[in-house]
Amino acid sequence: MGVTNVTLRLKSPSDPTKTVSGEFLVDSGAHYTVLPAAMAKTLGLKPSYSQKFSLADGRIMERKISAATIRLDNRELPAPVVIGEKSDSALLGVTTLEAFGMMIDPFTRQIYKSKLMLA
Repeated sequence: MGVTNVTLRLKSPSDPTKTVSGEFLVDSGAHYTVLPAAMAKTLGLKPSYSQKFSLADGRIMERKISAATIRLDNRELPAPVVIGEKSDSALLGVTTLEAFGMMIDPFTRQIYKSKLMLA
């Protein structure tokens, strides 16, 4: 299976002058976007609550949840983010991807605009 990465720019919701950019792995198995600890620190993100997550190998991890303003393909939205720990990788989760009206083709690993319905 191939890998898809995207460049995201993130801003602090409380101080939009604080920004970071980086490469994020598109992970359709992850619900939330994960920010490495250094990025979250640069943005000055404050956790709202903690959430437990199941990993593919069955382990349970707990991480803090915050929010950031995310820019993808000339679109910008506030989104929930996981504040990663030191060894956590940068991931773009499916909740964020869908909020932007985007999908990933599981065969070609290309990101494309999805057809949205209001019904």
